[in-house]
Amino acid sequence: MRIAFLGASLTEGKYGGDWVAAARPHLPGHTLLNHGIAGSTINRLAERVGDVAADGAEACFVLPGSNDALAYVFPATRPYYKAQQDLPDGYLEPGDYAAYLRDLFNQLALNQIHALVGLPPMEYSPEAVAASALFNRHTREVAEALNVPVLDIAAALNPPQVLVRPPLSLQTVFRIGDRIQSGWHDYDSERAAGGYTYSFDGIHITPAAAADLGWRVADWLREQLDL
Repeated sequence: MRIAFLGASLTEGKYGGDWVAAARPHLPGHTLLNHGIAGSTINRLAERVGDVAADGAEACFVLPGSNDALAYVFPATRPYYKAQQDLPDGYLEPGDYAAYLRDLFNQLALNQIHALVGLPPMEYSPEAVAASALFNRHTREVAEALNVPVLDIAAALNPPQVLVRPPLSLQTVFRIGDRIQSGWHDYDSERAAGGYTYSFDGIHITPAAAADLGWRVADWLREQLDL
């Protein structure tokens, strides 16, 4: 089976661990197609369903909501999302997010692609965790209404408590871009210094966490898709 993975940087795997690559050995005989692009909000994911279909995908695992939650809760990041993700206000209200997600699932169905969805983890700050939980609730509600299977990654990875940290800013966004361009990969030291568990910045996962997530997703996909 050809399985696409549609998401943002957490799916793309170029900044931190690559869990899609980690899933490949656990799904032998199947083709895994990585359609993750860093920074993507839900409107951008919906726009890329055509790319997923053109790639011959028979199933698509979507991991939405992280950037939407960050833009929603941290206004200082909105100029980036306005300019780079084509959001007029730099963010979407949860109800509008849900409408885009519903359209995305309907597009997959029209292309006869089996839709599945994951609820992304978050451990940056209490505010970020709360926003992520809000968008994850909308994701679950839309998915369950359309009979789309849901994998709750947040429940599996999120720690019971997170530290209070400063709001994210444009400087944070630009630092991510600079680090990707420079090939920075000191993930474990950053994780330890920041007091994180599975991530190194509260958002992106370490290679060790990616290895764990890869087999979790693969095992779940085998069950859901009868592989």
